Formats: sequence, C-alpha cells, structure tokens
Amino acid sequence: MKNILITGVCGGMGKATAEFLENNGYNVFGLDITECENKKIKFLKTDLTDENSIKIAFEKIKEQTSSIDAIIHFAGIYRLNSLVEMSEQEFVKTFDINLFSMFRINKIFLPLLKNGSKIILTSSELAPLDPLPFTGIYAITKSAIEKYAYSLKMELQLLNIDVCVIRPGAVKTTLLADSQSQIDNFCKNTKLYKYNSQKFKSITEKVETKNISPEKIAKLTFKILNKKHPKFIYNINRNFGLRLLNFLPKKLQLKIIKSILKEKKAN
Repeated sequence: MKNILITGVCGGMGKATAEFLENNGYNVFGLDITECENKKIKFLKTDLTDENSIKIAFEKIKEQTSSIDAIIHFAGIYRLNSLVEMSEQEFVKTFDINLFSMFRINKIFLPLLKNGSKIILTSSELAPLDPLPFTGIYAITKSAIEKYAYSLKMELQLLNIDVCVIRPGAVKTTLLADSQSQIDNFCKNTKLYKYNSQKFKSITEKVETKNISPEKIAKLTFKILNKKHPKFIYNINRNFGLRLLNFLPKKLQLKIIKSILKEKKAN
C-alpha cells in the first residue's frame, strides 16, 4: 500500500483527493490547521506556518511508516486586496501559507520520500499570466510557487524524486466562497478604489461561475501519481478570456483594464 501525505486535507480539493485515494487503496496522512471528520485518513492537526508543528507531525508519521510515496500540497489561502492598502501582515501571511509552507513540508519530510516518489504542488491558472488588479498578492504567490517548483524539480531529479504542478482554474471549494467574501470586504473597505472595486466584482462573479468540482482535481492527482513520467505542469479549467488577454502586449492589456475599470468622468 502506498503512503501519501496531503496538506490542506480538510479543504475541498484536499478532502476530495484524500477520499478518492483512500477508495483506491492508498494510505493517506492528512495535515491541516482545521480539524475535519474523515475516519479513513490519519489526520494530524498541524500549523504549516510553524516549523515545530510540522516537525511534530513528521515524528508521528515516522512512527507509523518508514517512507512515503508522495507529498501533495493543497493548503493555501486566497487574498484579494489593493497592494497599496493591504497590511504588511496580510502580505507576509499570504506568502507564509501559500509558498513558505511548501518549503517547510518538503524540507522536513524529505527523509521519508522514497526512491521514485513524487511531490505535487498546486498553483493557479493565474500563475503564468500577467496579474490583474487587486488579485496581485495571490497571483504573485502562485507565480512564485511555480518558480520554486521548477527549481525543486531540477534538484530532486538528481535524487530520483519527481515534482509536478497542478494549475487549476476556478474550483467549487470553500476557497471559491472565500474569494467572494474577500472581494465584498475589499469593496466595503477600500478608500482608493470604490468604483473600480465594484466593476471588478461584477467581472470576477462571471468568471467564477465556470467552476469544476474538486473531484476532478482528485482524479487528475490520481492520474499523476500513476504516471511513470508525468509532465511538469497540468492545466485544468483555465479561463479562455484570461488567456486571451494575456496574449496581448502588456501596454494594450493595461489600456484595456484601465478602460474597463476606470470611472468615466461626467462632461
């Protein structure tokens, strides 16, 4: 039986993947700061921003197995705010959870990764695209994840460990609901972008209606785990409009966004 470690196991994608893998003969260890009910998995409440908390989880898992076959990263938060209005604490926290937690987990659990094992990281459809206004902090962390993942792949291939990235568009999870809450709070609290935030909200609501179930992410993860030579990037449910915008020169992108979001002055 293969042993799998999943972070963010109580979230939509993590939970769906854990259940799918358990039903297909995998032994799942799950880490999350939020407790959830899933009697099949071996759950350990873990703060991924705390190195000591991760080390405690490592020791507990090490008592149960001498090796794991894959680490799957689903832990993450969504943040939507203005880069000139958000607090430094919020800026740093987004990096801490979305990126630095991956670094901590991979480094601490490396001794348990067996020959031929895999690390699967989750980024976003926004990662390869030019950032949109107000989603900048989220897009920046997801872009950084892909740079980190590729650098990690370069190094771990020498140890016969593979690294892959899942790059999803909108997925019907609590993170999607959180994005609505985030933009509502932004519209309410921004002092610089009252009109622009409302316009942006109407656009994002249309984009996020085209979402997929977390079970599709689970099936894709299962497929990657069973590939002898998986690809580096796996795209799923990418938004055509966002990709089309990104094909345009940056100067034209800026002009289009400005024309859409900027308040028209009355004559």
